[in-house]
Amino acid sequence: MSPAPPSVPAPAPAAAPVFVLVPELHTTAWVWDELAVTLRESGGHAHPVQLSPDPDADLETHIADVLAALEALDAHDGPPAAPAHPVVLVGHGYGIHPALGAADRRPDRVARVVHLDAGLPRDGDPPLALVPDQSLRDRLTGDVLAPPAAGDLQRWGSQDGVPAAAAERLLARAVPQPVRTLTQPLRLTGAVDAVPSTGVLCTANGTSIALVELLAGMGDPRIATLIERRARLFDLASGHWPMLSHPAELAGVLLAAAAGEGRELAVPERRDAASAPPGTFLLDVPECPRERVGRVDLHLPDAQEPRPAVVFVHGGPVPADRRPTPRDTPLFLGHARHAASLGLVGVTLDHRLHDLSSFPTAAADVAAAVDTVRADPRVDADRVALWFLSAGGLLSADWLAAPPPWLRCAAFSYPVLAPLPNWGLPAGRFRPADALGTAGALPLVLTRPGLELPEIAATVDAFLAAARRASIPLEVLELRLAQHGFEVLDHTGETRAAARRAMASVRRHLLAD
Repeated sequence: MSPAPPSVPAPAPAAAPVFVLVPELHTTAWVWDELAVTLRESGGHAHPVQLSPDPDADLETHIADVLAALEALDAHDGPPAAPAHPVVLVGHGYGIHPALGAADRRPDRVARVVHLDAGLPRDGDPPLALVPDQSLRDRLTGDVLAPPAAGDLQRWGSQDGVPAAAAERLLARAVPQPVRTLTQPLRLTGAVDAVPSTGVLCTANGTSIALVELLAGMGDPRIATLIERRARLFDLASGHWPMLSHPAELAGVLLAAAAGEGRELAVPERRDAASAPPGTFLLDVPECPRERVGRVDLHLPDAQEPRPAVVFVHGGPVPADRRPTPRDTPLFLGHARHAASLGLVGVTLDHRLHDLSSFPTAAADVAAAVDTVRADPRVDADRVALWFLSAGGLLSADWLAAPPPWLRCAAFSYPVLAPLPNWGLPAGRFRPADALGTAGALPLVLTRPGLELPEIAATVDAFLAAARRASIPLEVLELRLAQHGFEVLDHTGETRAAARRAMASVRRHLLAD
């Protein structure tokens, strides 16, 4: 009789993931209720964290709240010899700060950190620096920050898809936020860097994988860190509150994230890369004399008499410590030299749009730069154009609302022409389309790439419609196969011709009587 085959032990089932859910500003554990039920029905475990509402609480208090939740799981999992369930820490908005702080202290216990429509804080960043609601900086008096009032929920981000009843609960159950939780810097030792991370990007709130990849291609150091750490990303067609608007879809994404799924970042490829080094300007323009005056650089043409000037306004936010600064990059050196080669003074500046709260500071820097330029004897003070790129487009609103007589043209390249939902800018300023009603006959030249990000393209569509309603002189250069930042990403015949045509149009308006 043949011996019985040796028994093969069945593989041990994978431990079900445990999700520790850390809420956004002004919300408590209840906001996760429906998602928690869905996760549990799908085989996972869900533990919403109740962050302390104590007026004396600070960020360390909230980190301690998350650590307490992890300790409770340790006790639930049994003795140290027992295999612990993998813990996935999910931080929603503000909640990513205490989540990262806890993971940094217990990297042995956390299998993954999920940034749910949240920023990328670094060591030393106070949450206030990354919270989208910019208007709250003017309301930080006392020990607590009052929650948004009725009709002001947009300060929290897009409400897209949130049922009316859930929106009412969100407002009715909102709690004051201890101010010190926003102002105390996040302290990280670096231990959390070894913990895998995932980003869930809520596209209706203004963020997407495509946008993050664009920032990667433009050299954003925070995004470069994501690439180095091989972070995974998911797009979710939702506003800022997917646990209320799309709980089933969010549960599916979180379960996939726990399994290590998701898309790794890829930097956009440059077209015609074989014929031009990475990062170079698309036109071969000669160097010219450059003079630096504070934040302003003047690129001077070969001319004896005062010449018209073009002031190039960069986008952002650009971190204060990034080098080179915008005016020293090939993009702006190229634009300014192109202007100088055509007999204009090309002007670049480094304005201080370092974060989303800095648009007023940046606007003041641009105004000061224009004053400096017009006061220079080599500049024809009555003939100046402003050229706005990317998010610098929002800084055009003040000039469009009341164009001075010396402003002969406003030009735009792949502009952002309305704040994205998650930028949290207060109403009433930095909305160029709203300013067009008083722009008069100011000529506009706008270059838009056909491969623009949808969330940015929508702002341009609204702006162009408003310009046409106001009968403003408008020239639009459509680039079918170009992308955002095409001057250093797309070196093609189409883009080169468009760059020359746009500059020629601006020059024509500057020289017109």
